[in-house]
Amino acid sequence: MPSDELNAILKGDIRKFFIVRVEEMYRHVHRPVPASRSTIHSCLYITEGEASMKIGSELFTIHPNELLFVPAGQVFSFQENDVNKGYICGFHTDFLVGIFGNGLLKEFDFLRVWGNPMIQPDLDSARFIQQILDRLLFDYSRSGLQNSELLQSYLLALLCEVNRVYRPASSDNPGSSVAITNRFRELLFTMISTHHRVSEYALLLNISPNHLNKTVKAITGKSPTKWIDETILLESKVLLSQTTLSISEIASEVGLDDSSYFTRLFKKYEKQTPSEFRRMIEKS
Repeated sequence: MPSDELNAILKGDIRKFFIVRVEEMYRHVHRPVPASRSTIHSCLYITEGEASMKIGSELFTIHPNELLFVPAGQVFSFQENDVNKGYICGFHTDFLVGIFGNGLLKEFDFLRVWGNPMIQPDLDSARFIQQILDRLLFDYSRSGLQNSELLQSYLLALLCEVNRVYRPASSDNPGSSVAITNRFRELLFTMISTHHRVSEYALLLNISPNHLNKTVKAITGKSPTKWIDETILLESKVLLSQTTLSISEIASEVGLDDSSYFTRLFKKYEKQTPSEFRRMIEKS
């Protein structure tokens, strides 16, 4: 693939679909990549080496024949020391919705903010997945989006193949508890700038704060309060790295009118102030 086309992809000029080899992408992307957010879904498949990526507040590491999915809108970051080969594919929801309908992507939990982003297929499934990625790369490299219907069909086949081997992160827990936790995380994703109290989320879920606390802690190992704090921090990191907003403006964006409290909260978890974090990003 020509370098100018790859650069256009990585700058976001092509917003519907792309696929490139990971090793080719690394030649054009400055690492480390700080906390970032994309409007498209991303899929990373490793054939050699290993790759570590922070998705939301959790760190995931994959090895050959394994995949990571980053849902559209989710915050992600990765470091500079990974040595690997494989494929990275990105697609906008509309790229599939336009031909297959609105309800399609809801069938794939790994594209939801609460889903398990790490896929570990068996060897036969990994071989099928790589064959589909090879075909997507071949057609896209040759003609871009000119044969979009063909790319859409192969992309759907890829998602269906992944879905066949997908395993939820909380498969051993009761379904109702998982559903409450997933809904809580989904609400966090969309309401963090206005809702910071456990009681507010409990009210939205029609359960007591105590029940929400016990359920989320049992499923995830973290309290709802910690989930709220970590989500505020993720939003803050994206704004610190991707905007020129002042610290007080960023505090306001994440729903904290007291910028001194925002700084204390940030330092509590990150061991540095928001200003120090921004300077670190600018130097990297």
